[in-house]
Amino acid sequence: MPVAIIGAGPVGLAAAAHLALRDIPFFVIESGKTVGSNVLSWAHVKVFSPWEYNLDKAAVELLETEGWQSPPLDDLPTGQEIFDLYLQPLSEHPLIKPFVYTQCKVVSIAKKSIDKMTNKNRENQPFLINVINKGFERFFEAKAVIDATGTWQNPNPILANGIWTKTEKENHGQIFYGIPEVLGSLKKRFQNKKILVIGSGHSAINSIIELEKLKQEFESTDIHWVMRKNKINEVYGGGDNDALVARGVLGNKIKKLIEDNVISVYTPFHIHQINKRNGKFEFIGYQFDNLRELSGFDEIIVNTGSRPDTTITSELRVEYDSVVESVPALATLIDPNLHSCGTVRAHGEKELTQKEKNFYIVGSKSYGRAPTFLMATGYEQVRSVVAMLAGDEESARRVELVLPETGVCKSDNGEGACCGNVPNNDLEVSACC
Repeated sequence: MPVAIIGAGPVGLAAAAHLALRDIPFFVIESGKTVGSNVLSWAHVKVFSPWEYNLDKAAVELLETEGWQSPPLDDLPTGQEIFDLYLQPLSEHPLIKPFVYTQCKVVSIAKKSIDKMTNKNRENQPFLINVINKGFERFFEAKAVIDATGTWQNPNPILANGIWTKTEKENHGQIFYGIPEVLGSLKKRFQNKKILVIGSGHSAINSIIELEKLKQEFESTDIHWVMRKNKINEVYGGGDNDALVARGVLGNKIKKLIEDNVISVYTPFHIHQINKRNGKFEFIGYQFDNLRELSGFDEIIVNTGSRPDTTITSELRVEYDSVVESVPALATLIDPNLHSCGTVRAHGEKELTQKEKNFYIVGSKSYGRAPTFLMATGYEQVRSVVAMLAGDEESARRVELVLPETGVCKSDNGEGACCGNVPNNDLEVSACC
């Protein structure tokens, strides 16, 4: 019986490559029209991690058997390039292509013939995956499931309390979730408009940098930025000290735009109400405990992160951390209440194990609502998981990844605090919080 991989993004396809190399039967289920459909939704965006961190070793090994040549490892790809030069060729590999099913939306995952309450013979029952494919219902059976569905299609709402409001739901025509292509297909939508960007991560910074380029062409474009950070310098990151140069450059760029008064910044600003008057948005919230109103906005760009969809596993014995909604064992490593550093020690099957045997959540979904996930982390996760499914416990327990430092680490002890050497499966791994 095969292993089911849910999601055909970079991490899901990496899992397929590892399974193929170990000659373990598998299939991949993808809700989009093509593999990498989430990546294509930000095709215009250049990532801050070079190809070195975006390629999985097993995937490269497979691709090279077909004459594939790697792009320069120090180049920074766009989402489109990741798809064209890597994901699509990988999905076309003869050991993977026959087992990829697109346009299949997973509705639920359960154990065959038994519900969540049943103990008897549970471990011997296969997983039953309920899928909608072009309007028709299908069922797949699998001996193990690797959930690599990610969180991209499930954005967080605008309000600081994390709740969706009627006003937000009804106005998606003027609210964009993600990084819009403001210099391309969406130029007319944003040019000469008053725009509010909400969020404080790299997606928000990318959105603002693109809007500033639009403002150079259309001077009446009015850019405003709302975030919850207590201090504006918290968004600058490690700057020149960041091991990922492009990530540091983002921080330096946004710092200059703020210092040059190109954008209006409101922080800390906690939105608690959204209104729509005469076609324009107004936001009411607290800044330094003072009630304040921001109004007159034509367009909203929401970069508040995303959260996992946990509904498909409701009939499985699967746990999520109550705060971060991550895999429980990862929560203390990535909880932004404890630290904000993007460098998380490498981890694998041991940390990803669930009460439901042979069910694993990997990729960005394993991080829940935490925003610090890197593709290379997911590649290490699936390498370890597949090794364990193959019975290679030694390989599963081994750490084969060193992540780049961010150049900054903030914990509840203050700036500059760092966790130092963190024990990892009897190894000492130098890692920032």
